[in-house]
Amino acid sequence: METKTKADRSAIMRAVKSQNTAPERLVRKLLRPIAPGYRLHRNDIPGRPDISYPGRRIAIFVHGCFWHGHDCARGARAPKNNADYWSAKIARTKMRDAANAETLRAANWQTHTIWECELAQSQDAVRRRLAALLDTSGNRAVIPERAARSEPGTFEESSSSAGRDPARPAERPGVHGRPNRRGVQD
Repeated sequence: METKTKADRSAIMRAVKSQNTAPERLVRKLLRPIAPGYRLHRNDIPGRPDISYPGRRIAIFVHGCFWHGHDCARGARAPKNNADYWSAKIARTKMRDAANAETLRAANWQTHTIWECELAQSQDAVRRRLAALLDTSGNRAVIPERAARSEPGTFEESSSSAGRDPARPAERPGVHGRPNRRGVQD
């Protein structure tokens, strides 16, 4: 039996986000040190992946276990209220996910799905999986442990910063014709 009013249930469902969810933000946090050049929610890519690397043709989907019908404990739990509606909705979502993945594969894209339960179990395993994915796709991924141990004169120390006064801000070109902070217009 329904314990919430229709208005209460509507408010709860309205609060569920489809973008920038906590699992998605966590995956982006894991990706930043590995390969930061990702794009978010591109409309021009079939299925509108949560994270994409268009130059490498990699699409990463971050799926909630319940909403996308994963076979883990959380995804297998069926709602008690309006069960027919929810089972049909989740079945449609699974079919749409499969069709989007097939469309991307036909266009020579690699598709990868990261489930909410994977992030809860082991973030380190997901980070290693993402590093391997981006390393095998032609990108020279920077492993965070290696970056922390870098010696002076390696990739972390840029040659443009050598010899400049650290008290002065670096000159940066202006953005979109506006002057930068030193008053220089591009």
